Formats: sequence, C-alpha cells, structure tokens
Amino acid sequence: MPVATASPRLPLALLEVTAPSARISGAPGSMQIVERGCRMQADASLRERIVLTAIQEWAFFGYSLYDLTASAGNDSPYRRRGRTPIAADEALRVAASIGGYWSATPNSDWILAEQNQSWQRFGADSRWRNPWSAAFISWIMCEAGLGESERFARAVAHHAYIDQAISARDRGDPQAAYHAFDSGETRVEPGDMLCRGSRPDYRTIAQRRAQLGEGARTHCDIVVKVDADNARFLVIGGNVRGWVRLKLLPGAVDSTGKLVPAPFSGRRIFAHLKLQAGSVPAGYFDASLRRGMASCSTTLAALEAARIVSGQHCS
Repeated sequence: MPVATASPRLPLALLEVTAPSARISGAPGSMQIVERGCRMQADASLRERIVLTAIQEWAFFGYSLYDLTASAGNDSPYRRRGRTPIAADEALRVAASIGGYWSATPNSDWILAEQNQSWQRFGADSRWRNPWSAAFISWIMCEAGLGESERFARAVAHHAYIDQAISARDRGDPQAAYHAFDSGETRVEPGDMLCRGSRPDYRTIAQRRAQLGEGARTHCDIVVKVDADNARFLVIGGNVRGWVRLKLLPGAVDSTGKLVPAPFSGRRIFAHLKLQAGSVPAGYFDASLRRGMASCSTTLAALEAARIVSGQHCS
C-alpha cells in the first residue's frame, strides 16, 4: 500500500533517465515496443544511477512498502497476505511503464502480444499475465548504462543474470557488472542485488551453479539502503504483489560485525550479486528522497513516521 501520493519522474536535467512509457506506443490492447536501445554511461556513477533510477520508479508507483522484518506483526499496514488489489485507475496509469520495462528484455514482443489479448478480453485494467520483476531490473540496468549483454544479461527471468554473475566471479570476468556471492559472504551495499529462489529453494550459490542454464523461479531486488540502526535492508523490486514496492528485509549481525540478510517468512536470500563499481555516499537514499522525489511534505513526513527515512526534518 502507498504511504503517500505518487511523485512524477524527475526532469532530465536532474536525472538523465527516459521514462519507460516513452519506449511504448499505443493504448492497452494495442501496445507495441518502439524503442529497445540502452544508455551507455561511464562507470564512475553507475551505483548512483542504479539506486536513483530504482528510487524514482518506486516514487512514481506511490512509495508502496512491504515489511518482511521479523518485528512486523500480521496487523502491520505494510504486510499483507495474498494478492494486493490494484485500483483500476492505477493499473491504467502504469500500464505503459510496465510495457516499457519489457522493452529492455530481448525477444519480448510475444509478451506484449499476449498482454494485448488479455486486455482486449478482460479490460485495460487487468493484471499482467507474465511476471515482470526481471523486466523491471533489466530496464533499470538498461537506463543505468549496462546496455551490453557482456556486462549485464538483461532477460525475462532473473536466473539469466544470476547465472551470469556466478560464472563471472568463477572466471574473474572484469567485464560483467555483477559477481555472485553467497549471502553473508561479503558486505552488502546500495546498488547490489539480493536474490532468493522458490523453485528450487536454493540455499547456496553452489546449488545454483550445479544447474546453470536451467529454468528456475527466482526473484531479485535492488538494494537502496543498508539500515544498520534497524538491522534491515531496504530493497526495491518490480512485480512485488503486482507493483513496484520497497521491501524491508531483516538483517542480522554476523561474527565479523557486518549486517547480513536473515531468513524471512520461510524464505532466505541465497545470492548476493555484488556490483563491481565504487560506493555511493553515506546517506544516499535519504538524501535522494529529500533532493527531488519527496520534499518536506506529506510524503516525506509519512516516510519518516514509518522510519524509512531517518531524521525529523518535516513539520
């Protein structure tokens, strides 16, 4: 559920990211991909671009939260069981954006063709037939500057780039943007990705390495903040209960003193995809919200009240 009104995307002068809806033509029922190109950006700002682009999409979708920390009871307003209903007007508002996410994945025209048929049959506000979480990640990486497949394997399924990151680390590939580590093996930073498996329920990278190239139901989210004070990770993902949401994942301090992902709701992170790029400045998530997407207003006040953003800067 959202904590505040959705924010418009930032102007290009503040963030040089083209809206995903601009990659699409036609209304639901006749939607087509018209742009598949990706930006080529210098690595110097890669982490910042990935994090800020993910935050912008979360803001555009209305700052929705999903709390999976151990302290969140079943009555938490940010923790719901089952499918989350999406209002018809909101589904229509973001339809072209989700279509634009698919444009960043190779050979995805058939997905929009199937979705157009669904819209024609069930209405323009019907849910997407195919899970679009990997398409969301692919579009983020496309806009961040990772357009070459050797750097990031954009795909309709998460396991494609999980496998790429596993192989890249195994052979020390300097071209690949991400290298895969077991959960807890190394420090998590904003811009990294945390991934889980459901079918199979992977526990380690080694288990997936034995099945490289095979289909698997997996899901990855982009880390936007490591919240050591509250022992949690803030991650943003697509198609999280049918929406772009910020998830709160529990963390635990290991024997070396670093915060590592902890199990949640019977699930666990099995792969930490480490971005091979410089770090973002401390407090980047909070500063990004205050800089453009949420001014000192109802939105930021609500996020501060929910302890998503630190400090009390709004009256």
